[in-house]
Amino acid sequence: MITLIGTGHIFQLSQMLLSIFDERQPDVIAVELDINRYHSLLAKHNDPNNEQKRQKNQPFLYRTLGRYQQDLAERFGVSAGDEMLTSILYAQSHQIPCACIDMDAQRVFSQMIKEMTIREKAKFLFSGLSGFLISKKRLEDEIEKLEHNVDSYMQEMAKMFPTIQRVLINQRNDYMVQKLIKLTDDHDHIIAVVGDGHIQGMKKLLQKNKVECDVIRLEDLRKQKTTPLDHSEASFQVTYETNIY
Repeated sequence: MITLIGTGHIFQLSQMLLSIFDERQPDVIAVELDINRYHSLLAKHNDPNNEQKRQKNQPFLYRTLGRYQQDLAERFGVSAGDEMLTSILYAQSHQIPCACIDMDAQRVFSQMIKEMTIREKAKFLFSGLSGFLISKKRLEDEIEKLEHNVDSYMQEMAKMFPTIQRVLINQRNDYMVQKLIKLTDDHDHIIAVVGDGHIQGMKKLLQKNKVECDVIRLEDLRKQKTTPLDHSEASFQVTYETNIY
């Protein structure tokens, strides 16, 4: 059994995720990260002052997209990737495996940039830079629309950015689903925490492979009522000895 949880990097979802983990008691938690981003996220958590130094060698457009994502997250009082960090720390504190199921991010991004047309690159860069200038009120309105119509937005993106859809979404959906299917060889109940834009495609692929799956979309996740949980800061100390796939 695989439970797919759709998330968004700019939302405060930690308590909702913790409630689901406690309720469903997974054998393994899978996250939309590659092993490098996994360690980078933990390093940022442990030593946030060195984050700028770590990003120096990243490609320009990759850094630009990352800064845009972090800027959006900060406007809503969170740090980009908090939902992934919460998932990792829960797995560590409960001594269950945490599986990194995504492709190498920089390699995928480099492939995407290489295969994009000049027109796509220009639109992509403009959309990212213009995001820095949008007011918070307008941003909130746009995000609310997106939250209720993620699949429609993905269809629009496929029309505007066909290369992004093919490389950044479809290719990674295939890869992550294959990683999840392999995990079912050794685990009865897997929870996978991925961006909500991947949910529809991954669900179809799992069903095609006759793998039982349940889905919690971002919109439903944000509606969930949660109660305070007894997860002390001490229980969330980061270690590197956990099992990583």
